[in-house]
Amino acid sequence: MKPAELFDQGAQPERTLLAWGRTCLALAVVVAVLVKVLAVQVDPAVVGVTVAGLTLPVLTWLLAVARYRRVHRELTRPAGESTLPAGGGAVVTATLTAVLCGVLALIIVVA
Repeated sequence: MKPAELFDQGAQPERTLLAWGRTCLALAVVVAVLVKVLAVQVDPAVVGVTVAGLTLPVLTWLLAVARYRRVHRELTRPAGESTLPAGGGAVVTATLTAVLCGVLALIIVVA
């Protein structure tokens, strides 16, 4: 069997993109709940940071979509060998969102 025959036309990268979508949605929901809870308990500055934190899941989703497009383009390229692009921007922004959620949860516990 030739390597080209083993290639699945984008199903794995598409499943990965769908998983990133679910992750970003979950992160956005957690940040939104934190906004609602913090709006009652803490000063407006913290709420402002939390609302700004809603942009992180959106940025994560945009980075995941961009990576999916690059990977799909490389995998479907007709030229012989394809090299997958490196990149970890979505992982970094998702991690920053999770850290922000942890810090905000700590503020709720302490306040």
